[in-house]
Amino acid sequence: MPPRSWLFVPGDSEKKLGKAMTTGTHAVIVDLEDAVAPAAKPAARALAQGWLAAHRQHVTENRPVARWVRINAIDTGMWRDDLQVVMAGAPDGVMLPKCEGPEQVRLLAAEIYELEQRHRIANGSTRILPLVSETAKSALTIPGYVDAAMPRLAGLTWGAEDLSAVLGASRKRDGDGAWTDAFRFIRAQCLLVAHASGVWSIDTLYDDFRDEAGTQRAAQAARADGFTGMLAIHPSQVPVINAAFAPSAAELAEAEAIIGLFAQNPNAGTLQYNGRMIDQPHLRMAKQLLGIS
Repeated sequence: MPPRSWLFVPGDSEKKLGKAMTTGTHAVIVDLEDAVAPAAKPAARALAQGWLAAHRQHVTENRPVARWVRINAIDTGMWRDDLQVVMAGAPDGVMLPKCEGPEQVRLLAAEIYELEQRHRIANGSTRILPLVSETAKSALTIPGYVDAAMPRLAGLTWGAEDLSAVLGASRKRDGDGAWTDAFRFIRAQCLLVAHASGVWSIDTLYDDFRDEAGTQRAAQAARADGFTGMLAIHPSQVPVINAAFAPSAAELAEAEAIIGLFAQNPNAGTLQYNGRMIDQPHLRMAKQLLGIS
């Protein structure tokens, strides 16, 4: 089951890292990029490595908490320094910011492979999650992930803050709170390409963490649109996101009923259920909801 909530935690904050596993998040992203000043990065790498090593088997809500690291972008020259240290902690995955296409993912994958061998980590166990929207070029390369062979690719996610600065955009949302054209275009491509590639689709964060209602609306919209999870910038957003992505008792009951109905009628293409017609897409969605392949 894909993680629903993905919480960023500054890699240079021992206090915040110490609380990360108590938040209920399904995935922790130890941030070595934007959250850490250049002078603090060496210490943050060491702190991140220690934290990763100490939490290899952490479980919450009867599910393991995924341990991810956001390294620095390829063009900074710092990403290899990040990996050299943090891979000793055997992270579950690496988030690549400002990713400008599949070639950068392959470059990162090759480096991870070498470090897995060095640290006796199972080959291929370290996944990659690219942020595919933070520069204009990265946003335009999103369709390239569809046919690219990248076995480490776990999913696709996107962000609006860096891109708005690149574009010089004075707004990201319109007066009704909806994304403006460029950001809506990127979000839709991220969602479609992730599903076309059979990987997770993770919606961007809601930046005003004090606005619980806003976070809830954003998380509910993300799930309704087909995203598998959502980024979080503050621990207070985690339970809101988890609740928004959790299927209700009614949804689970309906999914079980639809699967049962088709099981009783294996040769049927369409069936009636509660006064409406259902067909194979409804069956696929029901199985997806219940985690049945």
